[in-house]
Amino acid sequence: MKSAFENEVMGSQAAFRTLLSAMAYPGRVFTLAPEVAAPGPLSSATTATCLCLVDFETPVWLQAASEEARAYLRFHCGARLIQDACSASFAVITDAARLPSLAAFCPGEVEYPDRSATLIVQVPSLENGAPSTWTGPGIQTPQTARIAGLPLDFWGGWAASRELYPLGLDIFFTCGKQVLALPRTIEVRS
Repeated sequence: MKSAFENEVMGSQAAFRTLLSAMAYPGRVFTLAPEVAAPGPLSSATTATCLCLVDFETPVWLQAASEEARAYLRFHCGARLIQDACSASFAVITDAARLPSLAAFCPGEVEYPDRSATLIVQVPSLENGAPSTWTGPGIQTPQTARIAGLPLDFWGGWAASRELYPLGLDIFFTCGKQVLALPRTIEVRS
């Protein structure tokens, strides 16, 4: 199988720094470069996010992925693919409109809130959706995000998940080569 990044070290470091920046500045759209050749139905940003965060110790739940995508993640990440969403450290959602309830994913444990799931949600657009206003750590003035393709009950589920803090979910939204992060600390008004 071909190498994931053209230059493994430089490419993975650049992508990881971009993911850290996205998490540090919630609601801002970042472009992951260099672009990664992605197995369908995964986008380049979804694939790069998996390459940077997933490894053999992190169980991964895939919503609906081709056998090519499954083999890719097993080969490049050593990913342990599982069937139970609640047991996943990472969940990869390729059809945001069919995203399961956020309550289906592990919010962590009181003693170990870091054992929660991180969702990687592929959406049709990070710029053309209904506006939502984000406030919280990392956001100096309210930030407007425009994520398209989410289920109607998504933001209600987010509010319920946020009430569990310090437990909760962290989310990376991806589209094409772009990524936007939503840490569990962020309050969203839609």
